[in-house]
Parts: sequence; C-alpha cells; structure tokens
Amino acid sequence: MTAERPPLPPYMHQSAVQKVRLAEDGWNGRDPEKVALAYTPDSYWRNRAEFIQGREQIVAFLTRKWARELDYRLIKELWAFHENRIAVRFAYEWHDDSGNWFRSYGNENWEFEDNGLMRRRLACINDAPIREADRKFHWPLGRRPDDHPGLSDLGF
Repeated sequence: MTAERPPLPPYMHQSAVQKVRLAEDGWNGRDPEKVALAYTPDSYWRNRAEFIQGREQIVAFLTRKWARELDYRLIKELWAFHENRIAVRFAYEWHDDSGNWFRSYGNENWEFEDNGLMRRRLACINDAPIREADRKFHWPLGRRPDDHPGLSDLGF
C-alpha cells in the first residue's frame, strides 16, 4: 500500500496553496527524516549545483544543510500550478557559525505523483548577506505563525 500525502493532484488554487504551506511547515520543523517522507523513495532533486536522488540522500543533504544554516526560518509562496506541478518562490533567513546572517531567495519547481508525494524538486537559490538588524523573520523556531506576513506582504 502506497502512502498518500494530501492534498492530491490535480491541484486547484486552494489545494496548491495548502500544499505549499505544508511544505513550508515541514522544512521549518528541520527534521530531515520527517521532511523526506513528503518525497517519493526515488525522488530526484537539483538543489543549487547538487543533484540528489532518493530519500537517503535527501536526509543526508538536509542534515548537512541545517547543521550549517543555523536559526533557519523559511517562507514559501505559491507562484503557479497546473495539474500535478507547482512552482514556488521562497526566502529564508539563517546565520553561519560565525554569526553572519543571510537571506536566501529562490524558486522551486515541484512535480507530484498521484499519491501527493513529490517526485521531482528543482531549486535555484541565491544567498544575500544581511545585517542581523535587517532580519524580517522573527518568529520562534518552528512553524511560521499564521499572522506573520508572507513574502508579498514583506515586499520580497
């Protein structure tokens, strides 16, 4: 029996928005094993210049990422959708172990199986150094509160 990860394709506006928020919530939880369950066992990723295949590599990648990108806080926003595909734009803030802050901006293209698991994730990301005083994402680590502004609200 194959697990389902609702909402399922084909996506409509509301279900696509929900799928994006669920992905954001998962990544803000920073639990690589849990996040990996949203992807097919053989999921394919391109993340920056790194190519990743399968849940084991996803877990290893996310473990490295969140060990390096400290106090990680992410906001995702729906850009477009069609049937089993969703395009997302995002920004996240983090600092390195020397206390240097960054805001990383990017776009992702997602493709889903009928069961709602993501089979393909293609991400383009740019990092911009910021001063700690210029941070915009101030909620406690974990899920972004519902009343916290989104990317468009923040002018990103």
